[in-house]
Amino acid sequence: MNPKPNNQYRILIVEDDIASRSLLSSYLSKEGYFILETEQADDLCERVQHEQIDLVLLDINLPGKDGLTLTRELRSVSSVGIILVTSKDDEIDRIVGLELGADDYVTKPFNPRELLVRAKNLLWRVRDSQQARSSETNNNHQWCFEGWSLDANKRLLTSPAGESERLPEGEFKLLASLLSAPGAILSRDQLMDAIHDREWTPNDRSVDVMVGRLRRKLGDNPANPHFILTAHGAGYMFAGEVN
Repeated sequence: MNPKPNNQYRILIVEDDIASRSLLSSYLSKEGYFILETEQADDLCERVQHEQIDLVLLDINLPGKDGLTLTRELRSVSSVGIILVTSKDDEIDRIVGLELGADDYVTKPFNPRELLVRAKNLLWRVRDSQQARSSETNNNHQWCFEGWSLDANKRLLTSPAGESERLPEGEFKLLASLLSAPGAILSRDQLMDAIHDREWTPNDRSVDVMVGRLRRKLGDNPANPHFILTAHGAGYMFAGEVN
């Protein structure tokens, strides 16, 4: 399928600093993207759905709801791409942002060209995930394991008690990859390729963060997990019984 033209992608910039917002808007507009701007976004979830946003560039420090709160709320209802932008060069904020469901994280001052590359990669991933969901709808695939189920159509993880939760795109792809190869060790490299997140580096902890989130949702004790095991120095393995 031909790539989607840039002018068909809609990017929402949520930034209260007018200089930063203008820089982002100007640079991305020159690349042909359709840009929307706001200095605060307490109604972010509604805007993303109603205005068909593909990517949100979200500042952490905002008046009203902060960026981390908005990330958590948005990720619970949408698989839209999220890149957090902040002046804090803080490891804790970066990890918390990823734990809450952000796809990427950049700090000010940022290189506009680098941010553009990250935005392009994420938009391609969003496009690919939409195509994959369309294909999965036709396949109607579902994994079942020890009372749990994962529905590929809706990315729904259902517990033995019948409680369901829609997984973010990255978590779904990671768990689906593990479920597709039970008992096999998948390296971080393989898992990063599977989730189509972005180019990764040896210090990238995205996979580890997602594994931690999945373990909590599956009720796995990280000190003694039952489903997702760590193969130290090698990667991760799904140890549960898949039907």
